[in-house]
Amino acid sequence: MNSVRHSRSDDSVVVVGGSGAVGSLMVELLRGDGIAVTIVDVHARPDAATPITVGNITDPDDLLVSVLARAATVILAVPESVALAADLSAVRSDALLVETLSVKSGFARHLNDADHLGAAVGINPMFAPSLGMSGRPVAAVVHRRGPPVDAFLESIARWGGRVVVLDAARHDRLAAATQALTHASVLAFGLALAELDLPFVEIDAVAPPPHTTMLAVLARITGGEPEVYWDVQAGNPHAAEARAALRRAARQVSETVDSGSEAEFARLLSQAEAALGGSGDRYRAVCAEMFGIVRGSSGNR
Repeated sequence: MNSVRHSRSDDSVVVVGGSGAVGSLMVELLRGDGIAVTIVDVHARPDAATPITVGNITDPDDLLVSVLARAATVILAVPESVALAADLSAVRSDALLVETLSVKSGFARHLNDADHLGAAVGINPMFAPSLGMSGRPVAAVVHRRGPPVDAFLESIARWGGRVVVLDAARHDRLAAATQALTHASVLAFGLALAELDLPFVEIDAVAPPPHTTMLAVLARITGGEPEVYWDVQAGNPHAAEARAALRRAARQVSETVDSGSEAEFARLLSQAEAALGGSGDRYRAVCAEMFGIVRGSSGNR
């Protein structure tokens, strides 16, 4: 018996938003364990490989209510606006509730008004789901403790995920630094590059490895789902602080260069390296390995 199963033989897992990126990853992993999974989404996709139960979690019809009432685990792989408006009244008190939001503090407060719900945990895969879970960090916030939570986190570890347990407030602060700040930096890079209005074919021809790497990250983000990146920026209470720090840092670099002080610029490099917490050599090695992949770049700096 798999660790996310419960005692009743007809228990199953319901993944709301199971046709999305995160939802699809969860469905694949669970079904790989032989667990019965029901995918719920607001629309049926004609190209779907498996049947989808059409239903709106914010206004469930009788069919969706019956599906939720039977489930031992309900996974909400939906945007924050949907998760906060979800009608979970049909979910069993002994069922496990899992949310996959990029921001945890709002849902944590929301659960305070859901007395009938039992064990609940939030996970945030800190990677694009298409990359797979093996070896990658999965932030976890335990909203309400219970054996089903422990079993679910054990399953994530067994699937290869590196579980990092945090409280909701700490998760959101770290997510602002590692996700909101990163995405805002890459988006600003893309917008600035567009403003310079140089032919991309020429940029592509001369791009050194750092620039090629930034182009690759930019392409990945702009090719993703806008609602995911919007939730990271708009839903995180600490994201504005991260963006403000980015603005100040960009201004500081410009002012330092404009001052003509090379010594002051060298001080900025040292100040920036302090953010690496003494792991500069390790990340320089990571960078060298990454740049070895982008050999198509014509530059060497």
